[in-house]
Amino acid sequence: LFRETLSKKGVRVMTGLGKYFQQIDKNRNGFLSQAALKGTLKVFNLEMPEGDFESLWLILDDSKSDKVDYGEFTHAIFGEMNEYRKAFVRKAYLKLDFNKTGNVPMVDLRKCYCAK
Repeated sequence: LFRETLSKKGVRVMTGLGKYFQQIDKNRNGFLSQAALKGTLKVFNLEMPEGDFESLWLILDDSKSDKVDYGEFTHAIFGEMNEYRKAFVRKAYLKLDFNKTGNVPMVDLRKCYCAK
């Protein structure tokens, strides 16, 4: 039901969720508290009855750590990338990984990408 609600809201809301999660993650650990997730859903007009939210939280916080990995949350909502997108990302990554080390330093990204 939650996934259906999100899909009706559109791509902008779904991608906005990921950006918003990063903004509110002050310590940059990739996790959200229950209050932060609830507040985020309210900001995006995705509120739900308390019982439904509790059920969602129990599913998301399967490790019972009182926090949710927002990367896993967005992956659960959006699902896997299709093969075309995966191939496109791989191709872009291979161009960015000049030294073929398996990671791309920020300095190399700056050589290839201008956000302007």
